[in-house]
Amino acid sequence: MLAASLDRLGTETAFEVLARAKALEALGRRVIHLEIGEPDFPTPAHVVEAGAQALRDGHTHYCPAPGLPVLREACAAHLSRHRGLEIDPARVLVAPGAKPFLFFGVLATCDPGDEVIYPNPGFPIYESVIRWAGATPVPLPLVEDRGFAFSADDLAERLTERTKLVILNSPANPTGGIVERALNVEIGHLLAEHDCWILSDEVYSELLYDAQHDTIASHGLLDRTILLDGFSKTFAMTGWRLGYAALPEALVEPITRLLINSVSCTAPAVQLAGVAALTGPRDEVELMRAEFRRRRDAVVEGLNALPGVSCVTPQGAFYVFPNVSATGLPARELAGRLLDEAGVAVLAGTAFGEYGEGYLRLSYANSLANIEEALASMRFLLEERVPV
Repeated sequence: MLAASLDRLGTETAFEVLARAKALEALGRRVIHLEIGEPDFPTPAHVVEAGAQALRDGHTHYCPAPGLPVLREACAAHLSRHRGLEIDPARVLVAPGAKPFLFFGVLATCDPGDEVIYPNPGFPIYESVIRWAGATPVPLPLVEDRGFAFSADDLAERLTERTKLVILNSPANPTGGIVERALNVEIGHLLAEHDCWILSDEVYSELLYDAQHDTIASHGLLDRTILLDGFSKTFAMTGWRLGYAALPEALVEPITRLLINSVSCTAPAVQLAGVAALTGPRDEVELMRAEFRRRRDAVVEGLNALPGVSCVTPQGAFYVFPNVSATGLPARELAGRLLDEAGVAVLAGTAFGEYGEGYLRLSYANSLANIEEALASMRFLLEERVPV
């Protein structure tokens, strides 16, 4: 029975491609990494020092499973300020990364046979967890013509009496698209009439370039929304493993039990570093965002100059999702050839769902010099090897 359940559990192709790229590097090959989604900046110094000081001060033991009160309060204050909401710290839980809340959010709300609507192309863990829980995944296509968004009608067509959860992601991985306020207003009206939970994945909420962040939770649905955020992207803290979520009151106790049964608690020194991140200076965060914007503009311009490639400008995160259908190659084959022949590690759009065919995902969390080198290598391959 366990083996059958594990067969339903998917993976993240980014880590598989990273391993393959590292193997090539071990053989002496030069590889430019545009596959993995993590900032290439150091964690801000004051955050590192706060974590180190916490260890020196003896914060090396168990702590409450829901999280340290000081961090839960800081998270609630940040969400209230940044989202324009009133968040009760008692409804904020902390975990080692954001993924546990995706996993536990589905497990706490869905039974086998329930339907879960999720964005496609989208973060692959959504579909993986839905299937593992025995629920039925219902993909919501993100359309390039809309800047990789969807319409309220698209969502309405997929809502049924069996819909138990709707997953939203803005800014989005892998496309960099966003759910704009006008669309959230429509979604709010639509879901107000439907009895389901919402999981709003907002881990890239502070990596926006041309728009203001808007959350579905601010449109009358806070009491039904799992509002998910974390420290990995905003503060370059991927290896610290620290995430949090503001939960509907009814889900606080069951998800706390899931935390106790799985991770016990989140390392207290890491949590105290999180307090420093949320309450300390934002200079390094702003510098990182400005540099990401510069890279975004460069990579979009460079991709649009390649034969057979077109790329819309993403509004958030640090990914581009270029259309490569005019190259005549399936996305997976092209991604493989780019790694093997050009030394450029990227992901096929199909790693993010069926509606990713014809696209690649590139992370611009790499230096501008490396991005320019990668574009030159891609041009060489596309001009010499790909039929047009």
